Amino acid sequence: MFHTQLEWLNTLKPNFKVLPLKDRLLCGLGALLGLAISSLISWYVLGDFNAWYIAPMGASSVLLFAVPASPLAQPWNMVVGNTIAGIIGVTCALFISNQTEAFSIAVALAIFLMMTTDSLHPPSGAVAITAVLGGESVHQLGYHFIFYPVLLNSVLLLVVAIIFNRLLGKQYPQVAQVNTRSKDPTPTQKVTIQPQDIQEVLEHQTQLLDISEYDLQKIILEAQEKANARNVSQYLCQDIMTKDVVSLDEQDDIHKALDKFKKVNLMSLPVINSQHELVGTLALYDVVEWFKRAADPRASWEHLVKQIMNRKVITAQPQQPIQDLVPYFVERSFNYIPVVEQQKLVGIISRADMIAVLQQQLNQSKL
Repeated sequence: MFHTQLEWLNTLKPNFKVLPLKDRLLCGLGALLGLAISSLISWYVLGDFNAWYIAPMGASSVLLFAVPASPLAQPWNMVVGNTIAGIIGVTCALFISNQTEAFSIAVALAIFLMMTTDSLHPPSGAVAITAVLGGESVHQLGYHFIFYPVLLNSVLLLVVAIIFNRLLGKQYPQVAQVNTRSKDPTPTQKVTIQPQDIQEVLEHQTQLLDISEYDLQKIILEAQEKANARNVSQYLCQDIMTKDVVSLDEQDDIHKALDKFKKVNLMSLPVINSQHELVGTLALYDVVEWFKRAADPRASWEHLVKQIMNRKVITAQPQQPIQDLVPYFVERSFNYIPVVEQQKLVGIISRADMIAVLQQQLNQSKL
């Protein structure tokens, strides 16, 4: 039960890289320096002014120092987004008497205009709310609120972020091209995935992705280099097998096994024992046959996976060439073949894995 709850909690977590401790400390240090320096300068410039610094800068510091590669953290987004939010917030505060209506409309309009001008910056939503709920000192400023403290805070924090990230060797702001010598695709891109391919895919996305096209290009190029290094004339089973194997335990109840079949939408699953050794395979049709004979008193004792599984299993070794497996997939219509090492299940190779290798080899033969 506890394990199931942990799995459910993991589905709520983002697919986000956890940085090493040193990098996390540097991100925190950057925010500390950025906020302290920009705050002190703002206080020096504005003196005893009550609204010399605004809370949304704390949210901006998260983006500028923790995820400076994000499109939402770029200087255009920071300055233009905060400016738009400030203008909309002040306007709503002046002309809408009900504060709840004022800040709700202000944030909604700010989001629309920021997305229209490609300047979306999440903390700007808080800037719009601050313009409405900031109190008498903010309201007395009127449209001057946009210049100070909003733009003053924004520019100062941005300058510190640029200097700090550059000192750490991070490219901030982001540049638009991977190929620094030319606007053309890199040599690798010319023969694989090109920038216009990425653009066409992104154009069909129905949601905003928090990653720039530039970063996508870099990631794809680095992944292609690793794939090319792995590109050998003869693939072994260990090169293409799936290591995270969905399996059944021989002591599982058959009803529990059926639930897993429903969850993973597969027609057959390998069966292991408590030592993670492969002991059989169970197909969905085996479960169907069990249900058909469930009314037979002679079959009433069958309630565990090990009682109805198939113990004769064709297996492969990690170092075995995948060519050896072709006859099983072609002539005998196997869906997958388990890969075992010292009797332990270490992976599986599916029909889809074999097709992917064939496609890769066909593409290479065309070059």
